Amino acid sequence: MRGSAGLGVAAAVLVSIIAAAVASLWWTPFPVDGFDMGNRFAMPTAAHPLGTDHYGRDVVSMLMAGAQTSLAVAAGAVAIGLFVGTPLGLAAASSGRAGRAVLMLGSDIVFAFPALIVAAILSTFRGPGAFNALIAIGIFYIPVFMRLTASSARRVLALDFVDAARLAGKSSARIAAEHVLPVVAPILLTQAATQFAIAILIEAGLSYVGLGAQPPAVSWGRMLAEAQTLISLAPQLAVWPGLAIVVTVLAATALGEGLNRRLDPRFAGRHA
Repeated sequence: MRGSAGLGVAAAVLVSIIAAAVASLWWTPFPVDGFDMGNRFAMPTAAHPLGTDHYGRDVVSMLMAGAQTSLAVAAGAVAIGLFVGTPLGLAAASSGRAGRAVLMLGSDIVFAFPALIVAAILSTFRGPGAFNALIAIGIFYIPVFMRLTASSARRVLALDFVDAARLAGKSSARIAAEHVLPVVAPILLTQAATQFAIAILIEAGLSYVGLGAQPPAVSWGRMLAEAQTLISLAPQLAVWPGLAIVVTVLAATALGEGLNRRLDPRFAGRHA
């Protein structure tokens, strides 16, 4: 039962963080744009459980608003990678040698450009921002999901029931949608959870170097960047967003590993 308990704890932590992010769309304990210069660097109190920052803003409210940006960017990037990379991977697995070579070559070219480089290129033409960070990470994720889908699908396509579907006259596209995709979906689901955790880190890094969320938008990475210059005055301002990132990444990673153990037949009967 320990595996089930760990999966439940990870899911509960993530749901709580997502709930805080969603709640921040309508409510935070204090306005995130409410500067109170007379209450700067306040220590934790009943009104401000985590204190205030260099503008007198409530840290709890900032963390809630930051979760909204960080989670939205990570989720959007994973969605781009999943919904673009999966069909391309199925197409690569189902195509002939020439078609597969072209698609995989394209995947290698895209994969050669890390999210940081793509974000820098986008910021040159569009300026930095959270949406550009989302697009940059999403583009980087397309070959990740494409290659995983292609390798998994090729193993499924070699099975007997797929040969039976071909003999029944089904097209390659129909076989991929009806027979291959349901088999590889659990693998993609666990990979999505893992990549979500990594996307949180990438978004924080992009915001930290100024290529992600821009003021007045709030993100955990942006909070870390602002806290860096104040580390000697108020080190706690770097602790809270850093801790939020660590907890979210650990929870998402644990969720991905738990789902893998649940959905991978190799672990069947060993969930305890």
